Amino acid sequence: GELGRLTQDHTLVEELLRRGKLTEEQAAEHPQRSIITRALGVDPEVDVDTRTFIARAGDVVLLCSDGLTSMINEKQVAAVLREESNLDRAAERLIAEANAAGGRDNITVVLFRLEDVADADAEDGAGGADQPTIVGMSQAGGAGNTVTAAPAGTAPAASPSAPAETAPRVPAARVPVTRPRGGEPPPKGARRTRRPARLAKPVAALVTALVLLFLIGGGGYLATRQLFFLGTNNQGIVTVYRGLPYNLPLGLHLYETYYVSGIPLTAVPPARRNEMVNHQIRSQSDAVSLVHAAELGQLTR
Repeated sequence: GELGRLTQDHTLVEELLRRGKLTEEQAAEHPQRSIITRALGVDPEVDVDTRTFIARAGDVVLLCSDGLTSMINEKQVAAVLREESNLDRAAERLIAEANAAGGRDNITVVLFRLEDVADADAEDGAGGADQPTIVGMSQAGGAGNTVTAAPAGTAPAASPSAPAETAPRVPAARVPVTRPRGGEPPPKGARRTRRPARLAKPVAALVTALVLLFLIGGGGYLATRQLFFLGTNNQGIVTVYRGLPYNLPLGLHLYETYYVSGIPLTAVPPARRNEMVNHQIRSQSDAVSLVHAAELGQLTR
């Protein structure tokens, strides 16, 4: 008798709702409510959200697009499902009510009812056929509502997930090769004279230099923990990094991810995008405040 949401939308507004930065009323009219944060086709590999739920015979599962839920709220959906025991009629009513409310987007409705395993086995043993899953689909504006049947057991596509980080691209340093001037190489078999006295001083100087670099580097590392800059990860999501925007040879970099926002760079007004990717050194409060303003749609164009 109750309707409960089992999945989470991969949208900017849903992310802000989960973080408590928006209310349900603000989310309903948010100018960026159509921005998605995960999508198939962007990357060659995606993560899939997997969850386990306890169910029982007689439970009805609804799969739908936001063309339904953006037009009618969950209370209206629950009312229709309580009043209509027939899934065919329930799907038709949901589509009709979404179209009556405006029908601004394509509407897809899939309804199926769970059966007890023992009852299903008994029907199969008696030669009973699987019951079809009722699928309701409609184009925006209510043009041509249709209801079609799909074989039972057809699995819906799973939701994609997102992102690993991308490092700001910095050219690797080139090491010059020094060759001796003039002279010829010693002949094969020639005996070389060891000169330990001459080597001792350079080695000591090298050790001293390394110690100084270690001490200076340690202090410098601690100092970089107070520096922040903005960039994007490989999903194009605006990200706050801590450290310096430089890469070293052997894949080492001088920064770490501090905060991944819920907004892609394409959602930032074009006139303000350069601020998100110019790697300008900022304070923590400055970097985070700028990203939060972008998430809430407060950046001016």
